[in-house]
Amino acid sequence: MTILGAGNFRYRLATAGRNWGELPDGWRFGDVAAVGVDRHDQVYVFSRSQHPMTIFDRDGKFLRSWGEDEFTRPHGIHMGADDSVYLTDDGDHTVRKYTLDGKLRLKIGTSGKPAPFMSGLPFHRCTHTALAPNGDIYVSDGYGNARVHRYSPDGKLLSSWGQPGTGPGEFNIVHNICCDADGWVYVADRENHRIQVFDGNGKYETEWHNLYRPCGLCLCCGRFFVAELAPGQEFSNRDWPHLGPRVSIIDKDGHLLARLGDCGGEKEPSPFIAPHGIAVDSSGAIYVAELSYAVAGKKAPGGCGRDLITLQKLIPKTEGL
Repeated sequence: MTILGAGNFRYRLATAGRNWGELPDGWRFGDVAAVGVDRHDQVYVFSRSQHPMTIFDRDGKFLRSWGEDEFTRPHGIHMGADDSVYLTDDGDHTVRKYTLDGKLRLKIGTSGKPAPFMSGLPFHRCTHTALAPNGDIYVSDGYGNARVHRYSPDGKLLSSWGQPGTGPGEFNIVHNICCDADGWVYVADRENHRIQVFDGNGKYETEWHNLYRPCGLCLCCGRFFVAELAPGQEFSNRDWPHLGPRVSIIDKDGHLLARLGDCGGEKEPSPFIAPHGIAVDSSGAIYVAELSYAVAGKKAPGGCGRDLITLQKLIPKTEGL
């Protein structure tokens, strides 16, 4: 049994040496870009595979799949409160809204036609989506832009903010985004190693540090769960410990509450290789989506993580620890 964390933040890995979730024979996840959980605790796995959307119950039993041949490069997933799912395809430069059974309801962006690189116009490799309490849609954009876009619920562009840089309101790969019940917008500014906080109109408020390449970001029960990618520089600090891969839990003031799985070097390997997406269910269990194949194909960091596990579940101590 693998235990991560300490005190009130102790978790155990649901599986050891294999992926969580029982796929049909002959199927595999490949890289899992994102994971989401609906109000029934069904788990939606968005992967770069022949079956891009696979759905499981909370025990890992396969329920159904959809989205075959519809996506270019799955990247982000957001579960809407209205039983919808927003999927961000950075290779297609689009955001799409689906019903939970895979019926397309809204598409933002033009398939295969990116905006000019760093133009600020939507989209150039958009990365993630979040809903405001009033239903407005925020999109982080992304790999070929340094921008956040705000849309009306029917897909009309309302405003945008951000530019390349390291200052307040500037971004270096705006990789993930979420909103709270008060309409505040939280942005994972990945290569600036921070989360920036804005009001709903894009006014900069503050930023949180003590993070390394924050990729996945979700808010549950007043806490933020952050999936942090490992170092990616082959000739610099790729083998350094205590820079990830890991999951961090922080409060709404940006204070660190816990770290799960941080690599301590060869003698203390992390169970993760490349945490990229994250979600939490109603019981507090954490689901971590990993791009293990993409990262380990280059060089797995610091001996941290061994098998190519691309979807993991962490169960809190209230479930029998």
